Amino acid sequence: MAEPYLLVEERDGMATLTMNRAEKRNPLSVAMMSEMVETLRKLGRRDDLRVVILAGAGPAFSAGHDLGEMRGRDLAFYRRVFELCSELMQTVQAIAQPVIARVQGIATAAGCQLVASCDLAVASESAAFATPGVKIGLFCSTPMVALSRAIGRKRAMEMLLSGEPIDAATAAEWGLVNRVVPAGALVAETEKLARRIAEASALTVALGKRAFYAQIDLEQAKAYDYTKEVMSLNAIAADAQEGIGAFLEKRKPVWCGR
Repeated sequence: MAEPYLLVEERDGMATLTMNRAEKRNPLSVAMMSEMVETLRKLGRRDDLRVVILAGAGPAFSAGHDLGEMRGRDLAFYRRVFELCSELMQTVQAIAQPVIARVQGIATAAGCQLVASCDLAVASESAAFATPGVKIGLFCSTPMVALSRAIGRKRAMEMLLSGEPIDAATAAEWGLVNRVVPAGALVAETEKLARRIAEASALTVALGKRAFYAQIDLEQAKAYDYTKEVMSLNAIAADAQEGIGAFLEKRKPVWCGR
């Protein structure tokens, strides 16, 4: 039997999804992306899961699209590939749980896009990031959407036009990843971050994640109009009242998810 495209491990309210094509540097093939979208949607409906971690098997995170299936196809196929890719990136941000990319090696093209689309990212010191499509005549136009929103116009254009990689330290400086850690500490540090997030009310985290992406591209006044209503509704939730009471009473809150 063929190896599964995704390995799923659940522990302590965390689900780790590992792209499982190490020999090909975990390409985002049609099959891989389809399974990722389906799995993320299933996990997103689970109240018992608090955080999702995305990882890659072997030395690479993901080298992007599977070029082996991209050669000599018709327009309908390419439209399907990039529609599915866009669906994957938007699903990462649409599910209730925060999604953390755990990046141990290269993340290039759509693999870099996936890192940029995740809510958070922790990278090994050996990680590298690139959008090298320009070098093979296929500009990284869909990766550009997530990348430009994560690191800004000039830095994104430099990566897109040159195709040259940036190292993990530069990725952290530019805002593509949250932190860089030694390779041997990558798993532990990612899980430490995940557990810290999991301590909060799942309801509050889900509200906050949804509101973040809803307001980020709004004009400032509209963003405040939107978020003040979100925060007002959040304030009357049972978990918010429990958290306020716990803080005032100097005790640990007990969340109920309402």
